[in-house]
Amino acid sequence: MSEAHAVRRARLRARRAAAGDAALLVSRPANVWYLTGAAPSGAVLLVLPGQSAPDADVLVVPPRGALAGGAPPEADDALRLLPLTDDSDPALVAAGLAADAGVTSLEVEEHHLTVARHRELAARAAGLKLGDLDCAVEHQRLVKDEEEIAALRTAAEITDRALGELLESILVGRTERHLALELERRLIDHGAEGAAFPTSVATGSHAGVPGHRPTDRRVEEGDFLTVRMGARYRGYRCQIGRTFVIGSRPADWQIDLYDLVFTAQRAAREALAPGTEYRAVDQAARSVLDAAGHGAALGPVTGHGVGLEIGEDPRLSPVAMGRLDPCVPVTVEPGVHLPGRGGVRIDDTLVVRPSTDGGPELLTITTKELLAL
Repeated sequence: MSEAHAVRRARLRARRAAAGDAALLVSRPANVWYLTGAAPSGAVLLVLPGQSAPDADVLVVPPRGALAGGAPPEADDALRLLPLTDDSDPALVAAGLAADAGVTSLEVEEHHLTVARHRELAARAAGLKLGDLDCAVEHQRLVKDEEEIAALRTAAEITDRALGELLESILVGRTERHLALELERRLIDHGAEGAAFPTSVATGSHAGVPGHRPTDRRVEEGDFLTVRMGARYRGYRCQIGRTFVIGSRPADWQIDLYDLVFTAQRAAREALAPGTEYRAVDQAARSVLDAAGHGAALGPVTGHGVGLEIGEDPRLSPVAMGRLDPCVPVTVEPGVHLPGRGGVRIDDTLVVRPSTDGGPELLTITTKELLAL
C-alpha cells in the first residue's frame, strides 16, 4: 500500500498546485492515515510543493504518538518520518519545516484545528501566509480504489462471520450488554482490529432505535432483536444491521413491519447507481415508509459513506446535493421504531457500481430473511 499512499499524496499536491505554491499541513487523523497508511496519536503530515525533493512529505510524530498510535507507515521512499523527542506541537514543527524549505504559504485543515491552535500557528509561523486546505482530503477520499474496497470487503466478511456465529447460540436470558461484548470479541477473534463503532444490541421495546446503547435488559421470547455492528480492518470500517424475532414464529404485526422496512431498504439499494442524486436514493426508501405512515421514523438520512470513518460523505438525505460516483461505498439503513413495542432496522454496506459491472456490490451478505431464533 505504500506506493498507493505516495500516489494519493501526489494527487493532492497536484490538485492544490492550481491554487498556488503552498505547503499542506494535514492534521485530521483519518486524513493522515489515508495519505500515509498510519496515524500515530497526534501526528501531522507536511506535504511540500513540487516533486524534486525525495523527502518532500514529512510525518511529524510526537513521543506519545510513537507509543499510542498505530504502526509506522510501510516503507515509503517519498515519506520521511520525524519522531519528536520533546513536547513540541507537531503542527508548529511542521510549519517550521515549511518555512525552512522556503515556501511562503501553508494550507491547514481549519475544520480540524482548534481556534487556539490555529492562533498559535499564525503567531509562531509569522513568515507564512496561512490558508484553508478545507476538506480537500475528504473529497479525495470519497471514491475508493480497489485496495480500499478490498479492505472493506474483508471487514464485511469478518462482520458477517461474527454475527452468524452469534445467531447459532442460545440468546434468551442474555443481556444486551453481554451480547454486544461477545460480538466485539468475535470480531477481533476473526481478524478485525476492533469494532468499527460501538456495537448496538437492542431487544424488545428498544429494538429499532438508532444508536441504542446496550443495557442490562435480557432477551425474552417474542422480542424483536436488532443488532448493528461492523468490523475495522486495515483502518476501514463497514456496517451491518439486522433484526430478528426471538421465539418460534413472529407475530403478524412484526411480519408486517419487517416487510415494510425490507421493501424500503430494497428500493434504496436498487437506486444506487452512478449519476443518481444522493437525495433520490433517500427518496426511494422514504416514499415507501411515507406511504405506510412511517416516513418520519426514517430520521434525517437513509445512509452515508463509509471508509476510514463511519459517517463519511456522501450523505443520503432529502437535502443532500450531489450525485453518486462509481466505487463509492455507502450504507443503506432505513428503520422504523414503534415506541413501547420495538422496531426494525436493516443496514447494509454496498459499493456503487455501474450496471455493466452488475450494479451495486453488496458487501454485507448475512441473510435479510426474518429469522425466528
